[in-house]
Amino acid sequence: MPEITSEVFKTDALIIGAGPVGLFAVFELGLLDIKAHVVDIFEKPGGQCSGLYPEKPIYDIPGLPRVTGQGLVDNLLEQIRPFAPTFELGVRVETLERIAGGFRLTTDIGGIIEAKVVVIAAGGGSFESKKPPLPGIEQYENKSVFYLVRSMEAFRGKNIVIAGGGDSALDWTLNLAPLAKKLTLLHRRDAFRAAPDSVNKMKQLVAAKQIDFELGQLHALEGENGVLRKVVARRDDNSTFDLAADVLLPFFGLTIKLGPVGNWGLRLDADRIVVDTEKFETSERGVFAIGDVNYYPGKLKLILSGFHEAALMAQAAYKIIYPDKRLVFQYTTTSTSLHKKLGV
Repeated sequence: MPEITSEVFKTDALIIGAGPVGLFAVFELGLLDIKAHVVDIFEKPGGQCSGLYPEKPIYDIPGLPRVTGQGLVDNLLEQIRPFAPTFELGVRVETLERIAGGFRLTTDIGGIIEAKVVVIAAGGGSFESKKPPLPGIEQYENKSVFYLVRSMEAFRGKNIVIAGGGDSALDWTLNLAPLAKKLTLLHRRDAFRAAPDSVNKMKQLVAAKQIDFELGQLHALEGENGVLRKVVARRDDNSTFDLAADVLLPFFGLTIKLGPVGNWGLRLDADRIVVDTEKFETSERGVFAIGDVNYYPGKLKLILSGFHEAALMAQAAYKIIYPDKRLVFQYTTTSTSLHKKLGV
């Protein structure tokens, strides 16, 4: 799947959220010859299924008696492959404004996207990293303290301290170890909430003295003008020790908030976006919301429900994108667009 490198990008449909519902929306739009561009704050597609419970079994997906979170995502990525969606990952959409022919949106890294329709498939909302309660940490953020890894090359040759014991901490320990001048994993105990294979690989690196593992918790940061010099850690007995550090990557989990979307002037019910049940359109024409992020009477927060919403949304989006064309509903068994892309 191609990645976006241009600062400005134009597309038919912008999908905010690369979880299962957002990915299935790519498929439903693709059946109608609508090109999709997907933005997500995670560094990889899959939303919560990939980021929070990749090995958790799911039992209510039609035709799949049992599938893991990651297995479902892998299947969806294969399903949408013929439509060649573009992805922007590790990025958050900040603003939305209506322009002639659609919408202009900006991202937190300064990108601009123009789309004819917008589909909000953000699950529970925007994921925000939990920050460690360290005095003065703000002066180091985005300079030498990072909660997301957007480019591994930015950390080449650095003294890196990674704090945490979950999948993100272990995954980035394994990925960054070959690039780092020195890498230290800091965790409060010698037990981890990560995939066993990742834990085993990390321990092998420690045994080979390719990385260090230290028991302790973050206590303080020392440096000047946002440039980190060392991390001070604390043991259970309250004694402290220093870790040389150019970079700190704290991975303490995520909190879910509606985020910038809540400031777009859409009608809300608590922290959910109100939609109709015909098109799953919001109070703003051309902006749709599907999946857990939306609200309507009788709403069920199920992946299955989100798939249904994506199908009806795509039909409505077609009428906006192709106002002069008559929509002829097609089954996948008769879809000329899908068959052409599959070479059938």
